[in-house]
Amino acid sequence: MKADGPRIRKQRETSGQGLRRFAEAAGISASHLSRIERGETDPQPEALARIATHLGCTIGDLTPETNGDDSGNDHRRAGPDDDEGSRGAHP
Repeated sequence: MKADGPRIRKQRETSGQGLRRFAEAAGISASHLSRIERGETDPQPEALARIATHLGCTIGDLTPETNGDDSGNDHRRAGPDDDEGSRGAHP
């Protein structure tokens, strides 16, 4: 499963948790977590679920599909439609 490693790292650091302690709590090795955070490897869905649980967020919060592509596309689609609708309603 694709993961947003830098986001995981930022959330972990923001929560004040060190790499080794967090990895142990999430049930993965520190070296594997480090590779995930650097974007060198992607975790299995079960590991990503444990990471999300320990960060207090959802899996979707840690995947680029949800964070960037889907939400960004929705906003881009909404903007032009709203503008066109507004222009069409006011002339």
